Amino acid sequence: MLQKCEGIVIRTTDYGETNKIVTLYTREWGKVGVMARGAKKPNSRLSSITQLFTHGYFLVHRGTGLGSLQQGEIATSLRSIGEDIFLTAYASYIVELTDKCTDEKKPNPFHFELLYQTLNYMNEGYDPDILMNIYEMKMLNVMGMYPILNQCSVCGSTDGNFSFSIREGGFICHRCLNKDPYHFKLSPASVKLLRLFYYFDLSRLGDISVKEETKAELKKVITAYYEEYSGLHLKTKKFLNSMDQFRNLL
Repeated sequence: MLQKCEGIVIRTTDYGETNKIVTLYTREWGKVGVMARGAKKPNSRLSSITQLFTHGYFLVHRGTGLGSLQQGEIATSLRSIGEDIFLTAYASYIVELTDKCTDEKKPNPFHFELLYQTLNYMNEGYDPDILMNIYEMKMLNVMGMYPILNQCSVCGSTDGNFSFSIREGGFICHRCLNKDPYHFKLSPASVKLLRLFYYFDLSRLGDISVKEETKAELKKVITAYYEEYSGLHLKTKKFLNSMDQFRNLL
């Protein structure tokens, strides 16, 4: 049966001499794999539509197994991402995280919108570090992780100076710091942003300007939380970290 969907290419795998298996994250069906026959041929009509990060409309022949991609048209050109090695690294991490954390054929239009907006904002020149952090915070619930960010994870207090405790799974107030000697100290700005990234709607993103030291705090906490609870070891994240080190040398 031929069906049309709106989707984003989140992974491609070469199959034989000329074919590709393309993983799409779609608005209608969630994550699906499709065979794109002949897509590796330079003159193929499927060549451009099956590039990583492509947002478009896809006509798919769906059966019980792997679908077959018949044709497609590009809806949004994310050209800036493809032309910038740093943005490509960030976007690659975003789509790999999506691929690893979502189940096949489980529709989630909100998640589709989140992925689309994140890549689109990145393409338009918004801060990729901040977009990555927002996406990481939004992905926690998808993975069944629910950090406590609206109160102290030990005593439940909503006032005071907060740090972050990996052990307690969320914010910890200054009165309870002795419960976790390995807590991460946070500036009030980092506390506010972690909360904001977790709860707010990305479509309302304005110009967010974040100091480098605040960015470093956010990255440290989110990375540590992921390492402790997610079980993920993504190649794109390692590459991104090595790119960061390279950029710091420039």
